Amino acid sequence: MQDLSYYEILEVSKSADKTTIKQAYRAMAKKYHPDKNQGDADAEHNFKLCNEAYQCLSDDKQRSIYDRYGKEGLQGGGGRGRSSGGFDDLGSMFEEMFSGFGGGGSRRQNPADMEKYPLDMNVEMYLSFNEAIFGCEKEIEFTYKKACKPCKGTGAKNGKLSTCAQCKGQGQVYMKQGFMTFSQTCPVCHGAGSAPSDACASCHGNGYEETREKVTIKVPKGIDEGNRLRVSGKGNIGKKGSRGDLYVTFSVKPDKHFQREGNDVYIAIPVFFTQAVAGETLTIPSLTGELELKLDVGTKDKQHFTFRGEGIEDVHGHGKGNLIAQVNITYPKKLTDAQKELLTKLQDSFGIESKPHEGVLDSAIDKMKSWFS
Repeated sequence: MQDLSYYEILEVSKSADKTTIKQAYRAMAKKYHPDKNQGDADAEHNFKLCNEAYQCLSDDKQRSIYDRYGKEGLQGGGGRGRSSGGFDDLGSMFEEMFSGFGGGGSRRQNPADMEKYPLDMNVEMYLSFNEAIFGCEKEIEFTYKKACKPCKGTGAKNGKLSTCAQCKGQGQVYMKQGFMTFSQTCPVCHGAGSAPSDACASCHGNGYEETREKVTIKVPKGIDEGNRLRVSGKGNIGKKGSRGDLYVTFSVKPDKHFQREGNDVYIAIPVFFTQAVAGETLTIPSLTGELELKLDVGTKDKQHFTFRGEGIEDVHGHGKGNLIAQVNITYPKKLTDAQKELLTKLQDSFGIESKPHEGVLDSAIDKMKSWFS
């Protein structure tokens, strides 16, 4: 579950509304709640992930940032599970769901163990069209975080924390509106319940230091815009030395001639009208060389010709797409007298076939005349 997106954790679609997300969260939180799964470390971990996902997706601002940049985009807002606007009635939600599970009180993590940043991180890599199609090896340099040793990742001088004066150690602040009570993550301690008395001089209260690193990754064939690749164990480092994963999101530069649609590739082929009429055979480019395009006699403008298996290799190994050549017929902008004479002779050689409009329109003209008789 750690590698799943917030939407996958709650088992909802990316277009799900707030009501659907809240209902899904209730079901997942009830399934993994520690009071119902005592001694099950996996269930407790999954419960935290569900809570983290809901805290983000229930907040419009955080959800927008997450949709664009992923978890790492939330770092500026304080990392995981920090509400930046509005109040969520999580307190009453937990009371409602878990009042029958032996007390029902939610368990807050020890502030000393709470990470100040997500362990997983994301970087963007830019690829040329051919690098994405054929795969490659590329070196990427990135900056990761690791917990500050002098303050043990707390951001406090000598690692000493004191009870947060704002929330009195609760990690939540509450407000009442009529008969309803709303809760919000404490904006001072960000839910930890404690805060540094004095900032660590080494990390200036951040709780971490940043380090540059290089890693070479193998980009598989057929990678596409927006695809992500996980590099295990190359993310941020937590207080206890555990390291998250690095996610590489790819951006692919468009090609001048080829246009990609999934694993299919389209290419526009300019064809002179005489070539289309005669049904000539043309040599056209493909991803791996050249192909022979045999036009039909009287090929139409925008007509497609498909070459099976000449497209892009599927990134998951499920075969190859097709190459689709689209004919764009061009016509002369000017004609010489000699060319006009030749075209007239050619047209006359087709006889009545060269004047299809006459038979169709004669009856229409006669009908129109009858309107005024």
